[in-house]
Amino acid sequence: MTHAAEAPRGLLYRLPVIGWFARDLARDFHGNIYYFLLIVVTLLVLAMKTWGLVALGLTAVALTPVIFVVLLLITVGG
Repeated sequence: MTHAAEAPRGLLYRLPVIGWFARDLARDFHGNIYYFLLIVVTLLVLAMKTWGLVALGLTAVALTPVIFVVLLLITVGG
């Protein structure tokens, strides 16, 4: 009897919509990353149409830790 590939476990993978994308990215990262980025940009555009510049500002504030990590990786040489 052959076993199917074991599904990733965790809270992120159990969420209804986000879990579906997370499982797809875990299975085939390079094939699905552009699709995922397109969805994120589309959500940002829809948020901008709904709430205006506030959505863009809150997105920038939320991504501040990511930029700090990128700057640290650049300075360390990683």
